[in-house]
Amino acid sequence: MQAAVLKSLSHPLVVESVAAPVRGSGEVLVDVVAAPVLAYANEVFNGARRYSIELPLIPGCGAIGRVLETGPDATRLRVGEWVFCDPTVRSRDDARMPDIVLQGWSARGDGGLQLHRYYHDGPFAQVIRVPTENAAPIGEITAEEAPQWCALNTLLIPYGGWLAAGLAPGETALVSGATGHFGSAATLVALAMGAARVVAPGRNAAVLADLVQRFGDRVVPVMLSGDEQQDRQAMQAAAQGPIDCVMDILPPSVSARTVRTAAMTVRPYGRVVLMGGVGMLGADDLALPYPWLMRNNITLMGQWMYPRTAVSTLVGLIRAKLLPLNHFDVTAHPLAAVNEAVAQAARDAGAFRMTVLRP
Repeated sequence: MQAAVLKSLSHPLVVESVAAPVRGSGEVLVDVVAAPVLAYANEVFNGARRYSIELPLIPGCGAIGRVLETGPDATRLRVGEWVFCDPTVRSRDDARMPDIVLQGWSARGDGGLQLHRYYHDGPFAQVIRVPTENAAPIGEITAEEAPQWCALNTLLIPYGGWLAAGLAPGETALVSGATGHFGSAATLVALAMGAARVVAPGRNAAVLADLVQRFGDRVVPVMLSGDEQQDRQAMQAAAQGPIDCVMDILPPSVSARTVRTAAMTVRPYGRVVLMGGVGMLGADDLALPYPWLMRNNITLMGQWMYPRTAVSTLVGLIRAKLLPLNHFDVTAHPLAAVNEAVAQAARDAGAFRMTVLRP
C-alpha cells in the first residue's frame, strides 16, 4: 500500500510503498478515505513540539474510513461500515489508570511509549490497523462527505472537556482561546450542548465577529487588552450573570497569565477545565491563588482528550442536526501531496478550517 512516512525530523515526509498492516485479534483494518492534517502538524514533524514518538512513523491523528476486516471480538461491526478511527488508544490492562497514546501522533509516559511501539502507525496511509473499540461507527455517509466528517477529530476534544466539566443546558460558558481552531470548535460544541451563552474572548476582531455572525447573540465576544484585571472584568460583564464553566484551550505559545485571567472569571462553585498546551514549551506557572480556589469552592480539572463514549454521543448531536458540520471549510489533498497539505494546514490554522488527506 502507499503511505506517507516520517523518517527524520529534519526532512519532509516521504510517500512510498510499504507493507499493508496485518490484523491481529482484537483489531480492525480500515480503508482510510479521509484523514485530517492538524494545523500544528509541521511543529510535530520538525520536532518543535517535542512529542514522544519513535521513527520511522506513518503519522496522522484520526480518520474516516470503511471497515475492511474485523476480528473475532467484533460482534456488531460489519465490513463496509463507515467508522471514525479514534486516535485515542488506551491500554487494556488497567481500567482505572490506562496508559494513553494518540496513534500515529504522540505518547504519554513510559506506558504510552510502550503502547506507541505497537499501535505505532497512523492514517496517512491507504489502510490503518486500530483496536476494535477504536473503530467507532458513524452511520451511512458518502465518500464525498468523508472529509467533512473529519471535523469529528477537532470537535471531540472540546466535547471531552465540556463533558468532564459537566456543562449543562442553560449554563453560561467561557472559552479561553475562542478564536483558534479548537476554541471556535469549543464554542460550537457548547452551543450544541445547550449553553445559554458563550463568552468568547480573543484578540482577533474578525474571528470574533464571524462567531457572532454564525451563532447569533448566544455568543458574546470580548476583545482582550492584555491587562489582566481589565480583561477579567470585561469578560464577567459580557456574561451578564455568573459564568458557570471556563474552558482553556489555548496553544503553547500563549502566556499562563492569559489562562489565569480567564479562569478567575468563573463563579463561586464553578468549574475550570484545562485542555490547552500552555506551559508545554516552558512557560510560567499558572499560579492560581490558593485562597481563591479554596474559599470559592472552585473545581479545577485537567482533561486530555475524551471518554470512549464521546464519539457515539457526538455523532448523535450531528445526526440530530444540533451540530452542523458545514461550518467547516475543507481543503483536500491526495496522499502524494502530503507535504503541501502539512504546509496548507499551518497556513489555514484558524477557526473552522480543515486540511484533509484523501489516501
